[in-house]
Amino acid sequence: MKPWEVLARAPAPDGGEFVLHHRDGEFVIRVRGQELMSSRAHGSEEAMARLASAALGAVPLPRVLIGGLGLGYTLRAMLEGLGADAQVVVAELAEAIVSWNREPLAHLAGRPLEDPRVRVEIADVRRVMRSAAPWHAILLDVDNGPAALTRASNASLYDSPGLAAAHAALAPQGVLVVWSAGPDERFTARLVHAGFTVETHPVRAGKGRGTLHTLFVARRR
Repeated sequence: MKPWEVLARAPAPDGGEFVLHHRDGEFVIRVRGQELMSSRAHGSEEAMARLASAALGAVPLPRVLIGGLGLGYTLRAMLEGLGADAQVVVAELAEAIVSWNREPLAHLAGRPLEDPRVRVEIADVRRVMRSAAPWHAILLDVDNGPAALTRASNASLYDSPGLAAAHAALAPQGVLVVWSAGPDERFTARLVHAGFTVETHPVRAGKGRGTLHTLFVARRR
């Protein structure tokens, strides 16, 4: 098997380092040696966009916020489920992730950042969420979800005040979709307490195989 090739390095917001690796057509971004995102398996990222799109239904002029660009797969799937009148804002804290998605990684998800419906904010999703509300859908794919965080400050997205902020930022009947590395009953309880009705969906990372992830679909009451 070929060794991994390092294509680029960039500072991470928490003081660590993003490292972009490539091997035999596969791209991986790691932080402190831990795999953060990979082009090998992205089924659950695409599924969260499909669930959000289905929950939106026929909302006119939908406004969607995606927290976390990743490798662009969630954004691409979201765009495929929306009409020409949609507006999608991607909040990504790491400028390098955006830059790599425009250049060496652009082909992976079909260059979604070039879609005229998309605007990118190099900013914390919490700030964008509050400053440009209301949203019809908010998708959060930040870190590993509510638990097993690699960046401690991300916990405030998923704690009770963070969920209250998301609830307040949504339009009536708006939907919050959260990617998680696994099930989390305490997180479900926090969502309910924040004023959401909740469905959980176990989804494989790959097409019918791979690691089982959990998607929380929370509708604003």
